[in-house]
Amino acid sequence: MYFEPSVHKALRLRAAASDRSISDMVNDAVKVSLAEDAEDIASYESRRKERPQSFDSFVKDMKRRGLI
Repeated sequence: MYFEPSVHKALRLRAAASDRSISDMVNDAVKVSLAEDAEDIASYESRRKERPQSFDSFVKDMKRRGLI
């Protein structure tokens, strides 16, 4: 895996300060990113059957209900 020199330096410094390996830190960061993707997918799936609504109609509805 290639890192830009400044990113690699930051990783080395952070790894040394936290007594962890760069590999462990990168693995943890990738897992966090994948977990966020899984949450996004679950959110999409739960809302898939919702009726689409344009931004204009949404704002008009908020105004009609006194929310804005």
